[in-house]
This record gives sequence, C-alpha cells and structure tokens, in this order.
Amino acid sequence: MAENRTLPPEALDEWTLAACERLGLDAGDVSIPLVLDLARDIAHGVARPAAPLSAFLAGLAAGRAGGSPAEQAQAVAALTRLAESWATEAPEGAQ
Repeated sequence: MAENRTLPPEALDEWTLAACERLGLDAGDVSIPLVLDLARDIAHGVARPAAPLSAFLAGLAAGRAGGSPAEQAQAVAALTRLAESWATEAPEGAQ
C-alpha cells in the first residue's frame, strides 16, 4: 500500500522551517497564506499544473527584486492579475 504523502495544514509551519533551514532562508520572510492563495488562484484561473510553476516563478522574481515581503506580494499580485484575465486574454492555444 502506498504511503499517505498528504501534508496536513498544521504541518506546514514545520515543513517551512525545515525547508528554509535547508535552503538558507529566513522562515520569517515566508508568508504561507500568500503562497497558498497564489496556488489556489492559479489552479482555478489557469490550470492545476500551473500552480507550482507559478509559485516558483513568483519566488524567483521576488528574489531577484530583493526578496522583501513587499516584493513577494508584488510578484504574487502580478501573477494573480494575469490568472484573473487568463480566460479572456490568453493567447490562442494557451488554454
């Protein structure tokens, strides 16, 4: 039988601390709700597989801009706006 690999919501803090430690990041700079909201908006507005890719892209953009909470929020807001308009403005064949 396959092991259940679902992470309960209450374990996100523990996972975030461990992941940040492994990557040399300050866990205090991570907004779990911001990332989860982005993933939800992208999954519903674009496609489920676009959610993790978009989270990575937002993190990459925020990091290149300096990585502050404000820069993280800006990157997430930009992708959220894109997802909101995706159904009506997506390039042909992109949906």
